[in-house]
Amino acid sequence: MSTAAQLAAVRPSLRQLTWQAMEFYGFVHVGMNTMTDREWGPGHDDPALFDPAALDADQWVSALRSAGMTGVILTAKHHDGFCLWPSDVTTYTVAASPWHRDLVREVSDAARRHGLKFGVYLSPWDRTEASYGSGTAYDDFYVAQLTELLTRYGPIFTVWLDGANGEGPDGRRQVYDWARYYAVVRTLQPDAVINVCGPDVRWCGNEAGATRPDEWSVVPRALQDAEGIADKSQKADDGTFSRLVRTDADDLGSRAALADYDGELVWYPAEVNTSIRPGWFHHPAEDDAVRSADELFTIWQRSVGGNSTFLLNVPPARDGLFHKNDVAVLEELGRRIADFRARRLTGQTVWVSSGAVGDADVAWPRRGETPWRPEPDDRSPSVTIHFGETASVEAVVIGEHIAEGQRIEHLVVSGLRDGEWVWLGRAHAVGYQRIVTFPACALEAVKVQIFESRDVPVVSRVAAIGAAHAPVPARMRGPAHPGGPARAGGSPRAER
Repeated sequence: MSTAAQLAAVRPSLRQLTWQAMEFYGFVHVGMNTMTDREWGPGHDDPALFDPAALDADQWVSALRSAGMTGVILTAKHHDGFCLWPSDVTTYTVAASPWHRDLVREVSDAARRHGLKFGVYLSPWDRTEASYGSGTAYDDFYVAQLTELLTRYGPIFTVWLDGANGEGPDGRRQVYDWARYYAVVRTLQPDAVINVCGPDVRWCGNEAGATRPDEWSVVPRALQDAEGIADKSQKADDGTFSRLVRTDADDLGSRAALADYDGELVWYPAEVNTSIRPGWFHHPAEDDAVRSADELFTIWQRSVGGNSTFLLNVPPARDGLFHKNDVAVLEELGRRIADFRARRLTGQTVWVSSGAVGDADVAWPRRGETPWRPEPDDRSPSVTIHFGETASVEAVVIGEHIAEGQRIEHLVVSGLRDGEWVWLGRAHAVGYQRIVTFPACALEAVKVQIFESRDVPVVSRVAAIGAAHAPVPARMRGPAHPGGPARAGGSPRAER
């Protein structure tokens, strides 16, 4: 069994830290399937079918940005093999279509115009390419396409890989050379994370947007096995997998889960991915089945607020535009997220049980400031934010300084009401960020108390969120993003 010190010593790479701070980004599934109303195309469809006459990448990116997203991933090639850029190693591309343009170029350029990062999905399964299933010859083909995408379109923040190999026992099967693919990414785009069937970002295990009760970033290295991940991924286009949720692996990294594990540990954080519609590609029959802003906000709150990132797919229609229903939901989701952030309350005073209080603001400590470290002999470190007057509160946000690992294992959130402390909620895993929600209540202060941790906890922020429908006094309302003059005070030992 690994010791607490060994668990705390596992750290993220710089690329993983940068990716985690993105929090929420988009997926765009578009291609031949958009034109043929399929999810998994058979390959060999006539390129003349691809002609999205009104396609506007700026409309896509603007809509994603309105939802609060920070990046966009494009399906540069799906399983059917049709390439959305003019690849040099196949004729089955946009260059053979009436549309002619380079869609990867248009989306990457639009992303940068709107301040979003750009990533690519390149399916390893190719139902058109003749060399698929041949071994090294297909690996050469795939690496050539990967090289084109990583050298022609500027900085790439992620290469999103699944293990799709869906032809079944009687079809062609390619044993992918994952190590070779990873090496190409590391060489050509060293800042890019490799997601899902990759060593940097872990698939949450479903496509429904479901989240674990506690998400641990420090897990056994065996979870990075690409073939094992592929074995749990979708095997057939049967319409059921997108909402399937398994509960057989809810705990991947607690000390209880690792009690009998003596192997190597890695930093392998989770991404929650789902689609705004039942399908990943656009289908006209699903135009009235777009998920509500309420449902998506809940997924955002549980994923971004549960030590994961949130990847939301939005597919354009056959005309090349996002449908008006999707755009309306994205805009409303963005308003919900912005409103949640704007309701952070500025404490009048901040007290800590030990160590230096530092600078306090809307989110305490402010991002970029020195994180809070309690003293090693502090058995139950705590942070208390006093509001100075009663405020209606519905959530508390806690973040660890994950550059030094994931350490908190159990904390309790309490509220001061009529001079007495009342229990509001608890959490075990925290990591990058944890949002603890509870029924809105009038409070004079909130306290976060840590009862178990792996080594001394290092806290980057604690913030209280005002209730959605309660008036927040102007002097207690914080800006949408931390900043401005600090207003800290009190004895650093006051809550001991």
